[in-house]
Amino acid sequence: MKKNKYYKTVPKAWKKKKTAMKRKKPMIYDQNKLIAKQRDKPAALHNLKSLNRRSGTWKMPTILLVSILITIILVIPTLIVLPYMNDDDELTVKNEEAPKEVEISLGDSPFSVAVMRANSDQVENVPLETYVSRVVSGEMPVDFELEALKAQALAARTFIVNHMLHQGASDKSDITDTVNDQVYNNEADLRKKWGSDYTKNMNKIKKAVAATKGQILTYNNAPISPAYFSTSNGYTVNSEDYWENELPYLRSVKSPWDTKSPEFLEQEILSIEQVEKGLGVDLPENITVNMTRSDNHRVREMNIAGKSFTGREVREKLDLRSTDFTMEQKSNHLIFKTKGYGHGIGMSQYGANGMAKEGKSYKDIVKYYYQGVSISDINETAPTLVAK
Repeated sequence: MKKNKYYKTVPKAWKKKKTAMKRKKPMIYDQNKLIAKQRDKPAALHNLKSLNRRSGTWKMPTILLVSILITIILVIPTLIVLPYMNDDDELTVKNEEAPKEVEISLGDSPFSVAVMRANSDQVENVPLETYVSRVVSGEMPVDFELEALKAQALAARTFIVNHMLHQGASDKSDITDTVNDQVYNNEADLRKKWGSDYTKNMNKIKKAVAATKGQILTYNNAPISPAYFSTSNGYTVNSEDYWENELPYLRSVKSPWDTKSPEFLEQEILSIEQVEKGLGVDLPENITVNMTRSDNHRVREMNIAGKSFTGREVREKLDLRSTDFTMEQKSNHLIFKTKGYGHGIGMSQYGANGMAKEGKSYKDIVKYYYQGVSISDINETAPTLVAK
């Protein structure tokens, strides 16, 4: 075939240029694609890769990339927060301030009480209202209602006043810290007992004490003997049913709130030998007992192995919780089931708490359990103690 005269062989230089252009097309396409992807990346990374392209570096080491990401995550939030912080601001979270303990002023107590500590045989001289607060702490659960704690404070203050008015002369102390008088714990005892709750608990008790400050219970203008105990069997008892003396303000009353007490029912299992030793009797193989009970269902008298005992004697000799008990023999053991906890005279503490839950005030409570009493001022009723 004859070639056209205008057809000429393409110069080699043009071929080379054309070839180079063909080679560059894929590269241009890749760059655009890469730039499109980079729009979705952080500016710092985009700029860094642009610099790398200019310098001819297309790949970034993995370690460097991770380092940059970590720096962005850690540093940028701090840079955002710092401009808005004051000089006094702290990055750490402060704990809430602990409550401060309420102080009882020395002026609130007209006299001090000398308490003999059984464990150390040392005497502690304590202002009256401080003494009352520490007795309430030892005698009544701190989680009781505030009105019940007030009633307990009133009873505890009356007890020490009556005790100091009638006790014999003593060179050492006015009272002990045991159940023979009133349970007393000092600050060290209570801090050990309550730990981190000490301040909160003491503030609650001091509030109850402050509400009754200087008040005592009287009958015919004289301080009473304000007996109290943990839990009744549903009734309190007349004083002469347990003690020898009949006191007009210590009368038996119903106390239905006590059935909800965790101390209401208990069971004691004693061996035959323990009962024989406690009561001082020789028991036969098959034991029979005869019991008589009072109107409040407590054992008045029990006959066993030819001997007779009062309910109080059986309770104290065998260390039972209450004089309302039954006895059953199982092989070589005797099972005693009791209702209530304590002697049963005066104010039931769980009964007081039950009344408080029903909205009764401390005045309602003490006047219910102590019949015919009045609430009087200590300065008027016991001037001889105040003068000390």
